[in-house]
Amino acid sequence: MPKLRVHSVALSLDGYAAGPDQDLDNPLGVGGLQLHEWVYPTRTFQRMGGVEGGEEGLDNDFAARGEAGIGATIMGRNMFGPIRGEWGDDSWTGWWGDNPPFHHPVFVLTHHPRASITVQGGTTFHFVNDGIHAALERAFDAAGGDDVRLGGGVATIQQYLRAGLIDEMHLAIVPVLLGSGERLFDHLDGGPVGYECVEFVSSPSVLHARFARTVPNR
Repeated sequence: MPKLRVHSVALSLDGYAAGPDQDLDNPLGVGGLQLHEWVYPTRTFQRMGGVEGGEEGLDNDFAARGEAGIGATIMGRNMFGPIRGEWGDDSWTGWWGDNPPFHHPVFVLTHHPRASITVQGGTTFHFVNDGIHAALERAFDAAGGDDVRLGGGVATIQQYLRAGLIDEMHLAIVPVLLGSGERLFDHLDGGPVGYECVEFVSSPSVLHARFARTVPNR
């Protein structure tokens, strides 16, 4: 059965997955880019940007797992961009430029309708305004039997955790302190219950923790 998977969500030592005050200059919030420095040198990340080479090893192995067997992605509006409220002139097409790294259908959770956007490289952004279950159903249909990857932001992951819909979750715990921002495990009302840590290993850069849901929910 296809799975809903979370990969490479980076957390600070004090539990923050994003810094405060996200805007055009700080897409991951102030200080948030520090959380992802571990993945930038990897071969997987470099290849996504069209660059040959890059580091191999444990960090690259975990980054590569997040790309394998994925047929669609779900993300929140905060991950898609900094615009709030109505979409306006629809000129914003994401942080990733003309050729985003997904190369498959992407479903963006929003409260405001918007027509789908098809860009280079096989990526189409669909905007879903009827909830997380509808987005998941559409993503599984579009994935054609492959798994679906759940991106950020924090609030989006929390919604799916509370609903018990995430099958696997990989966290990269980074040795920095952010002090403020968005904490992944706040406001869950028991959401993480039913998950267990099935892998716990460290590279020189980060600690990788992988969780799996122990009780079927679908």
